[in-house]
Amino acid sequence: MGTKDEAQEAAFVGKILDMQGMVDYQEGAVVSKTLLDKKTDGKKAGTITLFAFDKGQGLSEHTAPFDAFVYVFDGESVITIEGEPLNVKKGEIIIMPANKPHELKAVVRFKMMLVMIRV
Repeated sequence: MGTKDEAQEAAFVGKILDMQGMVDYQEGAVVSKTLLDKKTDGKKAGTITLFAFDKGQGLSEHTAPFDAFVYVFDGESVITIEGEPLNVKKGEIIIMPANKPHELKAVVRFKMMLVMIRV
């Protein structure tokens, strides 16, 4: 018998998905939905997560042991990597390097897909 995560993942694999409709904005909040969460040898190997940020919301500075590919599919955000602010808009991507401090803040409501891969 599979886990809840495996059942949820199976619902997405091999299907055509509408990213816009899979995660909704909530006033004053950050909403996320994990599509895939893969492990190898018991360690997290990579994830695909959708996020919706209300205007002014964000993630405080942190690091992660993964290269992180971000695709903005709605709105606009400032993503700061090692102190350098970068304005990322709908239709644009950015790759945040593993183990480097980064943070983000929504300039307007925005949605993104985050793909993380362990290096």
